[in-house]
Amino acid sequence: MSSYKLVCLGNPLLDLQANVDKEYLAKYDLKDNDAILADPKHMPIYEELIKRDDLVLVAGGAAQNTARGAQYILPPKSVVYFGSVGKDVYAERLNQANEEYGLATRYQVQEDIATGKCAALIYDHHRSLVTDLAAANHFKPDHLQKPENWAIVEQASHYYIGGFHLTVSPEAIKLLGKHASETNKPLALNFSAPFIAQFFKQQLDEVLPYVDYVIANESEAAAYAEAHDLKTEDVVEIAKAVAKLPKDNKQRPRTVIFTQGLEPTVTVTYDADKDSYDVNQYPVKELAKEKVVDTNGAGDAFAAGFIASLVEGKSLPDAVDVGQWAAALSIQQVGPSFPFPKQTYTK
Repeated sequence: MSSYKLVCLGNPLLDLQANVDKEYLAKYDLKDNDAILADPKHMPIYEELIKRDDLVLVAGGAAQNTARGAQYILPPKSVVYFGSVGKDVYAERLNQANEEYGLATRYQVQEDIATGKCAALIYDHHRSLVTDLAAANHFKPDHLQKPENWAIVEQASHYYIGGFHLTVSPEAIKLLGKHASETNKPLALNFSAPFIAQFFKQQLDEVLPYVDYVIANESEAAAYAEAHDLKTEDVVEIAKAVAKLPKDNKQRPRTVIFTQGLEPTVTVTYDADKDSYDVNQYPVKELAKEKVVDTNGAGDAFAAGFIASLVEGKSLPDAVDVGQWAAALSIQQVGPSFPFPKQTYTK
């Protein structure tokens, strides 16, 4: 068995992507650049999208996007992804998309629950995501603990978790977290959406002690600050607060990475021994507006470049640079995807 260096865990979804107008968003009380779980009132969206001629189907799910992007950058057979899907045509589409990138999957397959779907509604370069988790919501930690799967976990050198999985199985995240901590291997967690810090605060707080790298965007950082009553909107101050939280593995400092769209990417590393912070800001190279096709998945692409660089042993500044490069590459494509023939990062 080849040993995969990076293990990713998340909620596999098929993205149903379409361009909509402001009225369509208003009809379903949706906001630009938001990500929510579908209420019963949102369910007609999927039926409406399926009937559209301009519908684009894209293999999605934030952590799966990141896993695919990391595999795009790393040598073959470097990345494996865990999640839960149904036994249906949607799961087949996911497998096809992943195979194109060479991404290995170890899905838990639900016999009688459909694969999860995400409506990716694009309005003027903004995206609003509405997710029906379905099968993704039924991932169980015992799938990771199967001997053939746990062997993969043990042989990996890095772990990446999408924050959306906190709504599904915090136990599975803790399982990976404890292993990472005990073996001194880095684990990265993406906050993924503002609602995670707001409505899954306890679950987030319980897994953060195992997290070496926290990745989030500015709106997720703001939601965290509000939920934890930090009384600041300053991204550096929020990053410092997260970096300093208690940590299980004392051998590694925690680094917090906050992206801010076209504003500089902020990193804060906390040294517990010296009680000091290393704060850096990395400007983003702006892309000509006519080159921007679709920002859906830009954050996942950044995370892909970043985590792939850690796997390769690159420095933090280089990892941020590769992350920004990967995000710029992805937003020139439709959906959370990358161009073929493959492009490679050059400094």
